[in-house]
Amino acid sequence: MVWVFDHLLFRDAQGPSEGIWECWTVLSALAEATDRVELGTLVLCTAFRNPAVPAKMAVTLDEVSRSRLVLGLGCGWHAPEFEAFGIPFDHRVDRFEEALQIILALLRSGRADFSGRHHRLRDAELRPHGPRPGGPPVLVGARGPRMTALAARYADLWNACWFGSPSGAEATLARVRQTCLREGRDPATLGITLGVNVRVTDGTRSDADGAAPSAADVLGGSPQDVADGLLRYASLGVDHLALNLNPHHRDTQRQLAAALRLYRAASRPTTGVLNT
Repeated sequence: MVWVFDHLLFRDAQGPSEGIWECWTVLSALAEATDRVELGTLVLCTAFRNPAVPAKMAVTLDEVSRSRLVLGLGCGWHAPEFEAFGIPFDHRVDRFEEALQIILALLRSGRADFSGRHHRLRDAELRPHGPRPGGPPVLVGARGPRMTALAARYADLWNACWFGSPSGAEATLARVRQTCLREGRDPATLGITLGVNVRVTDGTRSDADGAAPSAADVLGGSPQDVADGLLRYASLGVDHLALNLNPHHRDTQRQLAAALRLYRAASRPTTGVLNT
């Protein structure tokens, strides 16, 4: 599975601005360049686009990719990019809830009427409707209580980022399952996904190589150490991990591949829509 971030700009008062290419354009290029790997947004910020438009984009890319899309959605968090691009940063969760309702209505039924505080649609339709009845799976990225409740209420999958040691995710996993119960949903029906920072070492490069997250936020060590950590995540009921490798070069890619081979040799694939 390949995930693409949706950001317009990273701006830190202590350093220079940074950025990445636009999410959906990159995802479309990946759909054309690949045949089997699933593709997803981690996560598409609904504030950046009129919410009916991502629904149209999603069914189109699902057709182009032959049903390989996972539509990850979120409300955004990096205030400087909102300010720089003139996008309202206030009432983000309220805006997101309306956007999510619109997107789901269009994906699942093909049409929507909506009148809210922030968004309005009148007899909107998705034509053509796309290859999958109900559209691609919808993931909601959430850490806070309101967003987690929306994930439990509406989404196929839930995601939170970024973690390191599996023990650091246990409380978050417990909260999302408790939220499902409060929302009247069986927790087993919500796909559990996490973003995990990974740093695989073999002693040939300095641990200081590359700009890495703090040690507490990294699943690190030898390929066997990392494989053991992945097995622990699986034992916690996590269906899918999005791995953020740092530093990212050929040597660390080879070490991560070794860790994944060890993990797969010691485990059976987890159940759910996605697998590690």
